[in-house]
Amino acid sequence: MHEALLELSQRAVPPPTLTAENKFRVLVVDDSKLQLKIVSAHLKKWGLDPVQCLSAQEALEHCKTQEFDMVISDWMMPEMNGLEFCKAFKALDRKTFGYFILLTSKSAKEEIAEGLAHGADDFLSKPVNPEELFARMQAGQRILEMEQALQQKNKRITETLSKLQALHEVIQKDLVEAERLQLSLIPENHVKFDSGDVSILFKSCGHVGGDLVGFFRFAQDRLGMYSIDVSGHGISSALVTARLAGYLSRNNKAQNIAFERDHNGEFTHREPAQIAEALNNQLLADMETEHYFTLAFADINLTTGYTKFVQAGHPYPVIVRKDSTTELVGTGGPPIGLVAGVSYQTETLQLNHGDRLLLYSDGITECQNAKDELYDEDRMQSALSNHMRNSGLEYLNDLMWDVSQFADGTPFYDDISAILFEFSGRKGK
Repeated sequence: MHEALLELSQRAVPPPTLTAENKFRVLVVDDSKLQLKIVSAHLKKWGLDPVQCLSAQEALEHCKTQEFDMVISDWMMPEMNGLEFCKAFKALDRKTFGYFILLTSKSAKEEIAEGLAHGADDFLSKPVNPEELFARMQAGQRILEMEQALQQKNKRITETLSKLQALHEVIQKDLVEAERLQLSLIPENHVKFDSGDVSILFKSCGHVGGDLVGFFRFAQDRLGMYSIDVSGHGISSALVTARLAGYLSRNNKAQNIAFERDHNGEFTHREPAQIAEALNNQLLADMETEHYFTLAFADINLTTGYTKFVQAGHPYPVIVRKDSTTELVGTGGPPIGLVAGVSYQTETLQLNHGDRLLLYSDGITECQNAKDELYDEDRMQSALSNHMRNSGLEYLNDLMWDVSQFADGTPFYDDISAILFEFSGRKGK
């Protein structure tokens, strides 16, 4: 009788197309030996090698030692029914997805919904129809193949992200080192001289940037002070600033482009316009780069306050007088590194005791807020006048605070730098 039922159930079986490159591991669970044998026989004909269990408890023991891709389980079983087994199976710690088919004689929508709520992926009515079983297995196979493909993609993505993370950490480490190097190129932020103080403000919009400010002594009573803004941002701009810091060395006159030797081998000073021209020639001749830069350079007589300066595409220098009035000085001039043979003009100004001279980058005046308004020269001059009660670094920090208040949370898209000279005259005068 059992053999007759088995033979009848195997008629009109579809072609065996369930096998793939990796055979799916199938677990069949039914407390009926006949049903277990019938379902397993179909699976074997389709190229699968199912593991057979007569109880859910026995099936769970198998699940502890191997992972099954598909489970076909009867609903009504003693001790642990198919719903309970499905819930326990889905709760197992698995590396891959397990597809669960419930065999049931139930057809009510509420019962089907209950099975789905417990994690079942599909249902098959009893008695089992071979064609329907085959179709359900094919559907499960497609889902498993998609899940495996997704896992492979996720694995590749995870591996790629891991490599990118490692690369990012290396780049971040290099950027931090580059930032330290760039900061080392900038002199101490406050220096006192007999006749005045120099203070420096520097804030990069990233790890490294293209701004450079600094000063050096031409002679005991002569101070060279400059503000530079290299085009662009990031590493390439920072490399140019590093090169320029060498051209304006504080410690080596032989390397400093502001000096030249006369016929006796003695160092003499170049005029500010000559310094700009020499930098232009040097950049175009020695550095193969698409970058250019702007410059404001001042040669200050520390005794008299008489100052020579050059402006090469840079924002206008600002004089803040002792009485809090402000003046923008200069007539402009082309940036450095764009055209060979450009000439520049040396201009002059007079600082009196108590006056201040500010050179700065356009990161200040071109700072934007959420309304796309610019901070501009007028706002800067107003801030410089309003904060005259403070001096040195505190004065520059007041300016920075005013710019930040204007931005109101909008990120700075350019470096911010400034160098300030406060002329006090020689002690005792």
